[in-house]
Amino acid sequence: MKNIKYYLYTLICAITVSSCSLDETSYTEVEKPNYMNNAAEAQNVLLGVYRNMVEEGMYRYHLSLLFTLPSDIAKCQGNSPDGLRLVPSNSYTSTQSEVQTTWTNLYDAVYDANDFIERIQHKIGGYDDVDKQKAIVFIAEARCLRALYYFELVRWYGHVTLMTSTKQSNEHPSTFTQADAAEVYRFMEEDLVYAVENLPYAIDDRFRGDNSFRLSKGAALGLLTKVYATWAGHPVNDTSKWEAAAKTAKKLVESGKHHLLSDYEQLWKNTCNGIWDADESLIEVSFYSPAITGVAASDPSGRIGKWNGVAASGIKGVRNAGNWRVIPTFLRDWKDHDNDKRWAISFADHKYGKNTATGEDGVKLPINTSGNINDALQEDAKDNLKKSYMDGICPGKWDTEKYVNDANYLVEANLSNINWYILRYADVLLLYAEALNEWKQGPTTDAYEAINMVRRRGFGLPVNTASSRSDLQAGMSYTEFQEAVRNERAYELAFEGHRRQDLTRWGIYYESVRETAQDIVDWYSDGAQFYIAADYTKKNKHELLPIPQRDLDLLTKYNQNPGWDK
Repeated sequence: MKNIKYYLYTLICAITVSSCSLDETSYTEVEKPNYMNNAAEAQNVLLGVYRNMVEEGMYRYHLSLLFTLPSDIAKCQGNSPDGLRLVPSNSYTSTQSEVQTTWTNLYDAVYDANDFIERIQHKIGGYDDVDKQKAIVFIAEARCLRALYYFELVRWYGHVTLMTSTKQSNEHPSTFTQADAAEVYRFMEEDLVYAVENLPYAIDDRFRGDNSFRLSKGAALGLLTKVYATWAGHPVNDTSKWEAAAKTAKKLVESGKHHLLSDYEQLWKNTCNGIWDADESLIEVSFYSPAITGVAASDPSGRIGKWNGVAASGIKGVRNAGNWRVIPTFLRDWKDHDNDKRWAISFADHKYGKNTATGEDGVKLPINTSGNINDALQEDAKDNLKKSYMDGICPGKWDTEKYVNDANYLVEANLSNINWYILRYADVLLLYAEALNEWKQGPTTDAYEAINMVRRRGFGLPVNTASSRSDLQAGMSYTEFQEAVRNERAYELAFEGHRRQDLTRWGIYYESVRETAQDIVDWYSDGAQFYIAADYTKKNKHELLPIPQRDLDLLTKYNQNPGWDK
């Protein structure tokens, strides 16, 4: 999407939204009726629908980094629920501004998608045959994006209003009602089925000159798989969708159009440097700004690597806050971590700061000079060593000093040019294994193969060759394989924003937080003070965000989500 950003600067049919609630959409209608007269103009407007992905309330910050904490593998730095820890500690209320911002950004994005679809359907009759073919692909892209935006709305906010046309935005907020979640899922399903039928695979694309960071058939199949798997889980619990998830994933797997990169670490070298590789990346948000102007619309950069990277000071004169922290007991319990190459790549046993001996700043330093992570994880390790690792381990996948090349380095304390994976092929393989096990009530040969491919790559082995070093033991029961898949998702996708939603759809979010709190205390008696979410997370409440209070006051037919009205 690097190229997308440059188009946006010259977009004459800008779709700018500044709504605060569902009825307050305000548009800049610059010569709108006279635009989109051909596929090139339509593509410019479509790129504006993509542009929503880099908003603060979207994947720039909230949907990637902020709301996805806490879980059983990660937490926020610190031991109090104030300031930046308010949301990651689950101690916020329905008036939290970030909850409002994401709600608004998502509905703005839905409006943009609806507007594009309506506009191009009105104009397509005047296109020549070549442009008509392109327009159908563009519509499929927009419908896939709309499904993605609704997916985030329904899984974060629960019962939401289903806005299927721009006309609805002119209605009074008192008329809006909450759709049943299943209705929203059916709408997403229709959009994604259309996208699957009309989008080309990235490798076969002859319609788009450059499809970098653009949605393809593989993206639509992968997202539809994830939609079905979430639909099958909590809170909708339509278990019939496991079959649909398995069959959809199978289409993608058997197509042979996507595959795992041979080197797991290459994923992070790519995303930290804006390198598009459609082999494994299905949906990826591209962030890029050559400099920071201070104007959000001109700075499509993100917080990746700053908020969730390795803590650092004095690097090129700025810092990385590194507010994400890895839970040590997760690293301790990571099965086969001595052989699994993903273990050491996923976290940082270091930080960056001043070398007190030389005075040099921004150098790589150990978290504690008294011992490394393996020393700290021992049951008889001293408390001061455990304490430093309880609140000092950062994710390592977005280590700016390790991975980001000078050409992609943005010298800014809060923002970076590092991209964000929304969906990888590995994620779909694990969903395929999970769906088969749930559908058949036991693992099949294909389920074993799907999860073992991911494990083999993680162990540095050829993905298509069986190995006793990596492969799961045959003959697992339904529950044993279910646990194996859930563990594998934690290992493969660690800190990539999936874990909290996984725990939610499995119906065990609260229980996992409580169990993690106990594991921490059992390992380090004073560790609970650094896992503050355990004090605030409530069952049947924090599985969803609240409906923003400002909108709830306007949407008089709405009911607040459970637990948030007190």
